[in-house]
Amino acid sequence: MNPGQSKSVENSPGSTDREPLSGGSRAADHAGRTVLATHATVTDAVTLREDLKSYLVVIEQDEPVARHSIGLEPLTVGRDSARDIVLADAQVSRLHLQILLVNGEVVVEDLGSSNGTFLEGRRLTAPAVLPPEGWVQVGARVLKHERRSQREIEREEELRRDLEKARSYVQSLLPPPIGSGSIRTDWFFRPSTQLGGDAFSYGALDEEHFAAYLVDVAGHGVGAAMHSVTVLNVLRQRALPKTDFRDPAQVLSSLNTMFPMESHDELYFTIWYGVYSRLTRRLSFAAAGHHPGFLFARGAEPLPLRTPGPMIGAVPQPLYVNADAQVPPDAVLYLFSDGAFEITGADGRQSGLDEFLPLLGVDDPDATQEAERIYRAVRRRARPGPLDDDCSILILRFD
Repeated sequence: MNPGQSKSVENSPGSTDREPLSGGSRAADHAGRTVLATHATVTDAVTLREDLKSYLVVIEQDEPVARHSIGLEPLTVGRDSARDIVLADAQVSRLHLQILLVNGEVVVEDLGSSNGTFLEGRRLTAPAVLPPEGWVQVGARVLKHERRSQREIEREEELRRDLEKARSYVQSLLPPPIGSGSIRTDWFFRPSTQLGGDAFSYGALDEEHFAAYLVDVAGHGVGAAMHSVTVLNVLRQRALPKTDFRDPAQVLSSLNTMFPMESHDELYFTIWYGVYSRLTRRLSFAAAGHHPGFLFARGAEPLPLRTPGPMIGAVPQPLYVNADAQVPPDAVLYLFSDGAFEITGADGRQSGLDEFLPLLGVDDPDATQEAERIYRAVRRRARPGPLDDDCSILILRFD
């Protein structure tokens, strides 16, 4: 069917009935079902408040990259340069789908594409209503319906610029990967659409000792991000008074003293902190409310590395304790935030740590890309659009 042609529309994406109607209002077909005529009249536009309009937001690799106003004329989507929205994706047909207003509602219709259009996980077989905040997936892209006023859009754009500056600053503090030597590192960091509170770092404390840690501040937004940056800078500069940074439990206790939540806008955070001795090949570690890190060694089961202890800032004078693990040659340590494994799938089901662990410890021909490979595997399991939380994956390899 050509873009803009009149056609009936079911509210369910699974319907295959497509009987044309005359007129621009709701009507019932011979079976008594309610259908919509897609050639909307001018009065349909009145059903949208002047300051609140429908927009189609194109999301690519978790980031919104374009916003298009939806009106009475169809928006065509496809790979061809003649389309209103051009998606350079081999999975997208030259003319893939169209989106338009029908009686004040946004209707999406697949136009016989080869690989299909999926409305919130279900393949479209008939025109269907796309509700506000609803989304369709086309190839690797997500198209989301948003209802916004012009003032809201301007504010969102200003906030987006501010968040991007904050994200860039946070990422500038993360250490570069180490590609050679007795300890090699690889990492992947992807913030959610809202700036979050992940941060991590690593480096030599002296000739013998090497420290690595990952911080996850509860909540989202600039406040959480700046709190994580403050913590990261304190650790990087070793600015905790009377603290031996080779003693993980002592580091956590000092952090808890410095960052009580009642003095920091009720913000608290989890942390995993470890120190490796090159001489003894022992890894000393402690955790504050954080899930385990995992040590993988050839011929052995993955070893979870965790100690008891509350989140930093939540309890005055808590007890943190150290634990130790022997690190054999060619062992690999994985540290990550909960945003890497607390994933909501397209079916609405949330997965957890048990489903994430099989992604670790896989022989990878290019170890420098393993962290990103794990992230891509996580994204394939998740519903389209950005992840619900920041995703940080830090990998340390010990020769």
